Amino acid sequence: MISVELARSLRDAGLRWHPETGDRFVIDKPEVDDDVYTVSEMTVERHDHPTGTFLGFNGTTEWALDSVSAAESLWLPREDQLRELLGPSFAGLTRESGTDDRTVWTVTAVIAGEDRSFAAVDPAISYAQALAAYITAALE
Repeated sequence: MISVELARSLRDAGLRWHPETGDRFVIDKPEVDDDVYTVSEMTVERHDHPTGTFLGFNGTTEWALDSVSAAESLWLPREDQLRELLGPSFAGLTRESGTDDRTVWTVTAVIAGEDRSFAAVDPAISYAQALAAYITAALE
């Protein structure tokens, strides 16, 4: 799973979220962004209103709020979602053993006409780094 900081950099680069069942998120406020929630019909439901999208907490005893706006939430996209968002820019994923016997995952993406590589110990992080670079380049 990507970090809250990396998710913020994706959002700040321009990634927009339209909550769907199965999406993970945190409440984007200091001291409450440690708890990860999942959009689900049973516990956290998406409610669309003319004023915006809200995430309603159903029967959640540990949470003091009934709902929170999607704008106050921070999406933590999964590896498959990040790969899909890269679209045709995605060129490949490789797995290698690092020098300290840790696996390193490298995503290669075509960004602004160049092959660029992004390596991390978690493939989701590699995909997120590539997507952030892709979005930033597309908006320049």
